Amino acid sequence: MKIVLLVVYFAVLLGIGFKCRSRANSVEGFVLGGRSVGAWLTAFAYGTSYFSAVVFVGYAGQFGWKYGIAATWAGIGNALVGSLLAWTVLGRRTRLLTQHLDASTMPEFFGRRFDSRALKLVASAIIFVFLVPYTASLYNGLSRLFAMAFSIDYSVCIILMSVLTAIYVIAGGYMATAVNDFIQGIIMLFGLVAVIAAVLVSKGGFTAAVDALSRVTDPAVSSSPGVFASFFGPDPLNLFFVIVLTSLGTWGLPQMVQKFYAITNEDAIRKGTVISTLFAFVIAGGCYFLGGFGRLFSGSVDVAKDGFDAIIPAMLSGLGPGLIALTVILVLSASMSTLSSLVITSSSTLTSDFIKESFAKNMKQRAEVLTIRAFVLVFIVISAVLALVQHKSSVTFIAQLMGISWGALAGSFLAPFLFSLYWKRTTRASCWASFAFGSGLMLVNMFARASLPAVMRSPINCGAIAMLAGFVIVPVVSLLTRAPDRRFTDALFACYERPRQVAAKTALGE
Repeated sequence: MKIVLLVVYFAVLLGIGFKCRSRANSVEGFVLGGRSVGAWLTAFAYGTSYFSAVVFVGYAGQFGWKYGIAATWAGIGNALVGSLLAWTVLGRRTRLLTQHLDASTMPEFFGRRFDSRALKLVASAIIFVFLVPYTASLYNGLSRLFAMAFSIDYSVCIILMSVLTAIYVIAGGYMATAVNDFIQGIIMLFGLVAVIAAVLVSKGGFTAAVDALSRVTDPAVSSSPGVFASFFGPDPLNLFFVIVLTSLGTWGLPQMVQKFYAITNEDAIRKGTVISTLFAFVIAGGCYFLGGFGRLFSGSVDVAKDGFDAIIPAMLSGLGPGLIALTVILVLSASMSTLSSLVITSSSTLTSDFIKESFAKNMKQRAEVLTIRAFVLVFIVISAVLALVQHKSSVTFIAQLMGISWGALAGSFLAPFLFSLYWKRTTRASCWASFAFGSGLMLVNMFARASLPAVMRSPINCGAIAMLAGFVIVPVVSLLTRAPDRRFTDALFACYERPRQVAAKTALGE
């Protein structure tokens, strides 16, 4: 059953990849699907890029163990802040301004918004450096589930996932990724609901599971009885940082924001906002809710020896073969959708914003598309190799890798991107300051963690602080430095003021 389901799943993914080849012949077609992607595909592409094995295995396991059922707040934050507010605040303006600037990537946006070639090159370098650990982290959680379900070697999981993702992304580009993301999202929705129900039933149902969790104690964490079944858990401050990183962080991640570049029309934005929010409630809320019961399975896993990433696989190991097969495909879907989004972002950024800008300014469209496809393969190979190296190194937790990546990218980009959409006074210097602080702080956290205050030694906390600091750095530096040329910014923001005809139900008129 497991093998048959996997073969059918892989065949569908590859078929869609080849079916979408005709839509991926230009740079805009390959990277953005021709800016004609509808509400359902965009919303599911956003959601499946958001949630991967990093969330399902890494974060759900680690934070469910640390905070108990209160970890569900992270999922609620992901839905309300990471999806609903992100679409509402960023969606429409991002689509308008990026089309006006003819920007296909985030570095290209910064370069044209602030008329700075250097800013574009540095932004592309930050993306290249910090997306790599994130891509490597995707394989680890997947490998644990494959090992639990099939007892196969870790390297086989990596090779299988890499080859399949490479084929359909190289063949069909963003459109193939978006269609596959829709299918993968449907699998994730039904699969997660079934898995949660099965796990709770195995513990006597929801009420019995919560009652059992309220009896769990851990003196090393808290002396309060029932803390793991409480409203805010044993450590509300660190839980808050988790919510900030995983929810607000999406606003500054290039692979997430780029989804807004491709939206086709206003109707797609309205529908996409609702769809992506509901998707996040089910997937993120469900993942963290499931992880919150991890301590009920402490007899099946040795966290000190195997790490937090072993918790979710241990919870699932007692399910029937059908549910295990569904779970493997669920996490495979989540991981492959995120991986495809990351490699398209990385390869298009490196090609269009660095190589073409620095070494091949006269590169033809056909050559640019071929180069992007080549780098898709290169990035997948690099991430696979790093995943194998990481597996044998001291960096064992998925959440640690993701925290560094999200913290650096969102800490660098979130505030300058948001302010540049809304505030004409945002300056080039404020972008430089945000880039330097966000990426610099996470590099210090990576290589000189002991030099930081105790609260910032966690990559999660440090990343959240880097993001929040940007909301101070950008306006302060902008006000202290020379304002951009008024005519230049007025011309940019004119794209927001173009009149549109609307239905009478939207506006009464005179």
